Amino acid sequence: MNEIREIPKGWTKAIFEDLLDYIQPTKFIVESTEYDDKYKTPVLTAGKSFIIGHTNETNGIFNGIPVIIFDDFTTATKFVNFPFKVKSSAMKILSPVGKLVNIKYVFGYMQTLRINADTHKRYWISHYSQLPIPVSPLPEQHRIVAKIEELFSSLDKGIESLKTAQQQLKVYRQAVLKWAFEGKLTNRNVAEGELPEGWRWVKFIEFCKLQRGYDLPLKNIVTGSYPVVTSSGVNGYHNEYKANGPCLITGRSGGVGNIHYLDVEKYWPHNTVLFVKDYCNNYPKYVYYYFLQFNFKGFSASTTIPTLDRKQLYNELVSLPHYREQHAIVAEIESRLSVCDKIEDSIEQSLKQSIALRQSILKKAFEGKLVPQDPNDEPASVLLERIKAEREKNKPDDPPRRQAEKTKTKKAKS
Repeated sequence: MNEIREIPKGWTKAIFEDLLDYIQPTKFIVESTEYDDKYKTPVLTAGKSFIIGHTNETNGIFNGIPVIIFDDFTTATKFVNFPFKVKSSAMKILSPVGKLVNIKYVFGYMQTLRINADTHKRYWISHYSQLPIPVSPLPEQHRIVAKIEELFSSLDKGIESLKTAQQQLKVYRQAVLKWAFEGKLTNRNVAEGELPEGWRWVKFIEFCKLQRGYDLPLKNIVTGSYPVVTSSGVNGYHNEYKANGPCLITGRSGGVGNIHYLDVEKYWPHNTVLFVKDYCNNYPKYVYYYFLQFNFKGFSASTTIPTLDRKQLYNELVSLPHYREQHAIVAEIESRLSVCDKIEDSIEQSLKQSIALRQSILKKAFEGKLVPQDPNDEPASVLLERIKAEREKNKPDDPPRRQAEKTKTKKAKS
């Protein structure tokens, strides 16, 4: 939506530089990165993280709000209506050139722009400030901003509910696995802390046996018939195999606790993993689901790169039902998790639709289709002239960046 073709009656076109001035952030950069949430002043970046911490520094706090902070390299923007400090100089602080500029309206239009910021340069002066923006009459701007905020508020509540549901599903998934290995999915009357009838305690080494994978430099992986399995999953194919399936993998070091199950007969387990060499006559998928809820990281050596301690792990006790019940438990788990998968897919789709809906609202807003127009509103062309006149009137009170430019120009001439 970078190109403006038609504008409604009473609107006009401007460029961002007509409405926004910029301030270099140098004097507002935080000196210490020892942040603490108990401190008062937030430290900002224009990226996704936005508030990266809080500082107790009292000097160099920006108070000329509201403003827009603009990442000069990525063109990411954030609207800010509270005092702050900044992380680095890789941004511009954008402020309205006068009281007649509705900065929330300008920020709203910025959210519709898609800039290809693939070159490492500062974008505000060289490009972004010269981009066109449709300007509606000032009263209509107020109506547009109010309507956007109303619709976005409802949308945000819906998104919050969806994300809450996502978290609840995660909790439910873990609960299903916990119940499964306490016997509660296949036994109705299980006393808390007791095993169901027919279950027994065995050592982990009697449950399954793990073996370290084999050396194979990843750069030497070639196109072949057999998957090479690493702690992150299948990472290419090789023309030889070292193990027979089914394949159940856990990270040996670094990726301790990363679990992968592949229904393959022949594969190459990489040396970064531990694979199940022997299922000890247990149902492989039962072992897989048991692994998903098991705390492997609790059995990793405390080194810079955590490594699974098999000697300690093999002495851990595992509650084990007979083989037939293992199949029944897997069926119960998969039935419940299948429902979770369908709900999660629906939530993901709704979240994607919410992003599209947000853009649709903005698109309508800046095409003049979101709120009714009033023929009695002062035309935007007159408003723009008043903004320019106000800016000219206030010219002696140059912002810091203009003073810096003047100083730089004088030095260059001398």
